[in-house]
Amino acid sequence: MQIGCHISIGKGLEKAANQALELGANAFQVFTKNPRGLRPKKVDVKDAAKGVALCRENNIAVVCHTPYITNLSTPKEDLQEVTIRSIVEDLHIAEAYGAIGAVVHCGKHVGEGEEYGLKRMIETLDLILEQYDGPTKLLLENTAGQGTELGLDPKTLMDIRNATKYPEKIGFCFDTCHAFAAGQWNEETFEDFLQIMEETGYLENIEVIHFNDSKVPFDSRKDRHEKIGQGEIGEKALQKFLQAKKLSHLPFILETPVAKEEEYKEEILYLHDLRA
Repeated sequence: MQIGCHISIGKGLEKAANQALELGANAFQVFTKNPRGLRPKKVDVKDAAKGVALCRENNIAVVCHTPYITNLSTPKEDLQEVTIRSIVEDLHIAEAYGAIGAVVHCGKHVGEGEEYGLKRMIETLDLILEQYDGPTKLLLENTAGQGTELGLDPKTLMDIRNATKYPEKIGFCFDTCHAFAAGQWNEETFEDFLQIMEETGYLENIEVIHFNDSKVPFDSRKDRHEKIGQGEIGEKALQKFLQAKKLSHLPFILETPVAKEEEYKEEILYLHDLRA
């Protein structure tokens, strides 16, 4: 199993890969650009090549995450245009980094209604993917259901994927905290939820797991990550994910709150212990 964490890309991909090795991680996630902005980013091609080579040499999985502020369901034409341009660029950056995918948050209907939001999201995804022919998948991340967020459950996410013109270019990033906060699973319902993921076809299209505990209760519809075993989900419930054979091939990425990346080293060891 590949277990890792989110790492800064500020000093380049090679530095990020070396940091992963120091932390004992064999998977890591980086932002494609500033997570709070959409300004275009120029990739250091030489650094990217060195980073990719280092990751391949050490069997390290790389995951990219697009900026938080994009909205796949925005009703505003100018914002949709900016979102499309930004995510197409993110896919190219993720490809340069040798990433298995570029994670994007599902859309928000911002008061226009769920039906409109889903339709608009599918339209935007089509406009993005018709401009990208590379090998890197766009990974839709399930949401906690805050505000007008869409994409809470496996069936809805599969319906979105299947309604696009390019389903083969779309995979999923599953976030344990988001799903718990959205009322999708807890310790008692884990096996049933895993079965739902399998029956809908969602499970076979998951490419990465964001592995987080939750500061807020079950079905609270709030996105608040916590360190593993210190939140409302709890150690025993999260252990089920680590020990599930159907998930063992996936990279698990920690996005838990830390003051410094070095704190992840102990948490990564803790995850390996829980799995064992």
